[in-house]
Amino acid sequence: MALDRILLTDFRNHRETGIEGTARFNLLYGENGAGKTNVLEAISLFAPGRGLRRATLADMPAQGRNGGFAVSAELAASGGSVRLGTGMEAHRPGRRVVHVNQAETPATQLAEWLSIGWLTPAMDRLFSEGASARRRFLDRLVLAADPNHARQATRLEKAIRERNQLLSSPSSPEASWLDAIETQIAEAGSAVGGARAEMVEHLQETLATLPESPFARPSLSYQPGGPIAPDELASALAAGRSRDRAAQRTLTGPHRDELLVTMAGKGQPASDCSTGEQKAMLIAIVLAHSQWLQSASSERPRPRLLLLDEVAAHLDPVRREALFDRLREGSAQVWLTGTESAPFAAIESEAAVWRVSGGAVERVD
Repeated sequence: MALDRILLTDFRNHRETGIEGTARFNLLYGENGAGKTNVLEAISLFAPGRGLRRATLADMPAQGRNGGFAVSAELAASGGSVRLGTGMEAHRPGRRVVHVNQAETPATQLAEWLSIGWLTPAMDRLFSEGASARRRFLDRLVLAADPNHARQATRLEKAIRERNQLLSSPSSPEASWLDAIETQIAEAGSAVGGARAEMVEHLQETLATLPESPFARPSLSYQPGGPIAPDELASALAAGRSRDRAAQRTLTGPHRDELLVTMAGKGQPASDCSTGEQKAMLIAIVLAHSQWLQSASSERPRPRLLLLDEVAAHLDPVRREALFDRLREGSAQVWLTGTESAPFAAIESEAAVWRVSGGAVERVD
C-alpha cells in the first residue's frame, strides 16, 4: 500500500472527509457531482504542480468556509510511515503550503516521496489539443520517474519568461544579460529535453513489447524544439536574438517540443484516429509507463499511485478485463472512480470500496 488515513478538510465539496483502510485497488463510486473526482484531485496534490485538474488554489477551498483547505495522508514508505500534508491557509491566499512530517517543505520535494500518475476524461482531448498539453503530459510521466525534473522545468520556465521580458522591452537589452539568461535556459533546457527524449525512448521500447489489442498500440516519437546539448542550445538562442526580439518571444528551446503519436500498424496520426482509438492509445501509454516504472532500476524506490477517473465507463467488457489484468500485474496503488460499481465487478472483491454522495464518503463492506 502507498497512501492511507487520507483526510480532506474544506476541499471543494468535502468539508471533513476521512478515508482509511485502503487497499491495492480503491474504488469510489457515486453520481456525477458527488465528489469522486475531488478525492482524486486532492490525492494528486501530493505531487508537484497543480493537480489533475490544473486548477488554481483559489478554486479549491469549499464555498462558504474560511477560504483555506487542507489535505493530508499517511504514506507507507521504506523505513516507516511519513505524514504528508498540503493546502492553503486562509490568511495566505494563493500560496500553497506543503508539510512532510509537520515540517514545511517546497512542493517540489513531494516527488522525492511519491510517484503519481493519472488519467482523466479531460485527457481524452490530448491528441487534438495544442503541443503544450502533450508537453505537460510528458513532463508528468518524466516526473514520476525523476523527482529532479520539477526543479529543472521550473528553472527553465522562469528563465524563458525573463528572456521574453528582455526581448519585449522598448530598449535593447544588454548582451551580458541575455548571455546569462541564455546560459540558464541552456542548462535547464538540456536537462528537461534530455529527460523527455529518454522517457519517450523507454515508452516506445515498452509499447513495442505489448500486443496490438485490445488496446490500440501507439507509436511515439520526440520532436525537440531546438538543440538538446547545452552548448548548442545556447548558441542557437544567441543566433536567434534578432528574430526573437521581432517576435517578442523565444522561438527555440524545449518549450516548443512536441510529442508525436501515431497508431501503430496504420501509421495514422493520433489526432486523425477515432475517439475510441485515441482513448485506447492513451490508456496504452499510461499502462506502459506504469510497467516501465516498475521494471526500472532505482536506488530509492518510491511508492506509486495511479489515479484513473471514469476510465472504465466507455470500455467494453473485453477491454475492461484487460485493463484490470494489467493493473493486477503492476505494483502501484490504484484509485478508480465510476458512477456505479457494476463495471468494476471483476475487481470489487479485491478492492476497498467507498460510496460518495454530496461530498461525504461511506465505506461499503
